[in-house]
Amino acid sequence: MFSVSSEQLSVWLLAFLWPFVRMLALVSTAPIFSEGAVPRSAKVGLAVLLTIAIAPTLGPMPSAAPVSAAGIWILIQQILIGTVMGFSMRMVFAMVQAAGEYAGLQMGLSFASFFDPTSGGNTMVLARLLNVIAMLIFLAIDGHLLLIGTLAESFHSLPIADAPLAASGWFLLVSAGSQIFTGGLMLALPLIATLLTLNLAMGILNRVSPQFSIFAVGFPITLLAGLAMLQVLMQYMAPFLGPQFAEGFLSIDTVLRGLRP
Repeated sequence: MFSVSSEQLSVWLLAFLWPFVRMLALVSTAPIFSEGAVPRSAKVGLAVLLTIAIAPTLGPMPSAAPVSAAGIWILIQQILIGTVMGFSMRMVFAMVQAAGEYAGLQMGLSFASFFDPTSGGNTMVLARLLNVIAMLIFLAIDGHLLLIGTLAESFHSLPIADAPLAASGWFLLVSAGSQIFTGGLMLALPLIATLLTLNLAMGILNRVSPQFSIFAVGFPITLLAGLAMLQVLMQYMAPFLGPQFAEGFLSIDTVLRGLRP
């Protein structure tokens, strides 16, 4: 007769609980997976399927009980690790949204905003458009599969243990946040430079010919020029974002190695 003892049940529970928590934390914060359009049941189901596939390949788990102080500490660590991995890749998409914010301000589209369920606030329509394009590029290069592979590899680079996480990993994560501003500015720089030159030209024309109403024709010209430059910029987004996504995966690996005790 098949029987299961409480000790065996506890071992099985630990073998799936802590990997599941790390995977669920990543699915809840990583781009694509954490979108508001994805139902919560689908996120939990994906985390369960990943746990069933990956957990048997992992080594022995710490012997701490789930309801003990050590078990709760390990649980918190797995939440932090999964969140850090998802947040590291999300910074690349935040960079794209920042580029859309910069370009929208220059084009005069600061008033064209709507509620974005992903960020929980109002977002410029141009920033949302660029973010959707970045998601499509991410899916086209199989970034979601690479992210799952990175998640599976994280259990080897940073195994589940009760040792405290190193502080250097948090510093590396904060340092990587600088790419949000620098990368966003580099992506929007051609459009910003073009519109700045156009505004300077219209300012000079207004000084030379005072009867020229800059307020009447300035906004339509700026908007049309911005849309034309945006169309030119679209064909360079994939070559620009490819290395940025690679840098995001490298940032995940660097931060995980920095968190290693």
